Amino acid sequence: MTDVPLLAVTDLTTQFFTRAGVVKAVDGVSFSLRRGEVMGLVGESGSGKSVTGFSIIGLIDPPGRVAGGSVKLEGHELVGLQPDELRKLRGRVVSMVFQDPLMTLNPVLTIGEQIRLAIEAHQSISAAEARQRAIAGLAQVRIPRPEATVDFYPHQLSGGMRQRVAIAIALLHRPKLIICDEPTTALDVSIQAEILAEMKELVAELGTALIWISHDLATVASIAQHVAVMRLGKIVESGPTLDVLTRPQHAYTRALLDALPSRAKPGELLLRGGGVPDAAPPPRKPAAAAAAPVSGAPYFVADRVSKRFESRPGALRALGQRLGFMQPPPAVMAVDEVSLIVPRGEALGLVGESGSGKSTLGRMAAGIYAPTSGTVRLEGRPVMSEGAEPKKLTTRIQTIFQDPFASLNPRMRIGAGIAEGPLAHGLVSKADSAAYVRDWLAAVGLDPGFADRYPHQFSGGQRQRVAIARALAMQPDLVVCDEPVASLDVSIQAQIINLLMRLRAELGLTLIFISHDLSVVRHLCDRVAVMYRGRIVEEGAAGDVYDNPQHDYTKRLLAAVPVLPEAAA
Repeated sequence: MTDVPLLAVTDLTTQFFTRAGVVKAVDGVSFSLRRGEVMGLVGESGSGKSVTGFSIIGLIDPPGRVAGGSVKLEGHELVGLQPDELRKLRGRVVSMVFQDPLMTLNPVLTIGEQIRLAIEAHQSISAAEARQRAIAGLAQVRIPRPEATVDFYPHQLSGGMRQRVAIAIALLHRPKLIICDEPTTALDVSIQAEILAEMKELVAELGTALIWISHDLATVASIAQHVAVMRLGKIVESGPTLDVLTRPQHAYTRALLDALPSRAKPGELLLRGGGVPDAAPPPRKPAAAAAAPVSGAPYFVADRVSKRFESRPGALRALGQRLGFMQPPPAVMAVDEVSLIVPRGEALGLVGESGSGKSTLGRMAAGIYAPTSGTVRLEGRPVMSEGAEPKKLTTRIQTIFQDPFASLNPRMRIGAGIAEGPLAHGLVSKADSAAYVRDWLAAVGLDPGFADRYPHQFSGGQRQRVAIARALAMQPDLVVCDEPVASLDVSIQAQIINLLMRLRAELGLTLIFISHDLSVVRHLCDRVAVMYRGRIVEEGAAGDVYDNPQHDYTKRLLAAVPVLPEAAA
């Protein structure tokens, strides 16, 4: 019996019925998993890896269905079980941790209440005992002060803490199998490293089998003994992690590895032979697009800038403050007297954990936030006006945001969205706007005919290109890129990096590139500034900072980066 696998998936097929016909999201997938084993399931968006996890646990809803194959857990068939039978297994025998814990945790219930409900789904328990189990569960995943955290609501926790809560709930009944679907994609490297270490310890301690679904090959390499690579619903390559990632046999696996910035020299184009197609040259700037610089001024300067966020008190608290028996809510100093100089044409990387102040600094640089104190200038001229209601004074600095779907108007065709700013600022006439938009779509490697489409009709990578085209159509000299590749697959990420490098060379752009992905920053940026608690603690040439870090925080940040095993010679 010791040779019987815990999980045996045989010829699993999952279909979705659409207007365009039947889509085989999972097409004949087979693998097995033993107790205490960790298997990585990797591939790009649309490869079928998440649907495979949902199919195992019985979470495929109409118009989808498991159309064939077998899923056996300890020899018992799961395919075809009735919903009430599956509910008895979920959480107790097999659990799942989803990518976004905020979408799975109930925002109106405390953490303790949610853990109590998860326990009561499978056993009777008193409120006092449930509370003690909840505190013990939170302590198991290394949540500090679990006695207090148990009474918090999800919005009161950071992303990393919410993910730990989701893992704690998944572990409550000591399940035999846990499926983790992209659980660390949006987390900082240090938080990700902590969660990976905790999961490895828990798997070893409990003997639980783990399926780790991810598009991050380095993360999979650091946790999984075996890996299966999926493409178009099929497993195209599988085997021991070291063998697959150092001696890949399938062309698709090799292409995924070649797309990683860590596998190329800094500044080299990624995905050679593929990647971004040749594009038309972008439109030229009119001669009078920029104001003359102040004589002798550096290009971009942030001089001792600070940003303090203060909460507005409610009516009751405001009254209490006026009467003198209540204190104002504490202010948050997001950026604390930071100075920065960026020469023309340089790519500066801003790195640090969530809450370090890097995005706030980027928004002050772009003229989105007014500094509480200090000044931001481009060629000696202020980026924002002074006064009670400061306004941005220049269009020469533009921003590319992390989530293009949130920053694009869903009801506006992308051609109209790209033309809106240039028309408002007189950079193009109404008569020439259609051709202008087509030129910029071509410049970012998109079909000019896409101008009449809406944002939801594009993939994530295509939407990010639209966002880049919209920013560049304003003819900026400096672009602030705020986590522009954070949630993209490795090949799409490589295409966007290639695109930024090409456009930087062709247009002479200056970049401030904000990211928690240190390998991307190393590849793209000339210089890097490391932020910690609102201050820059280390700054220098990218190669020097990465190869010889001086500050303890920088050393900890770099040590937390997951690393792929070295390729065989």
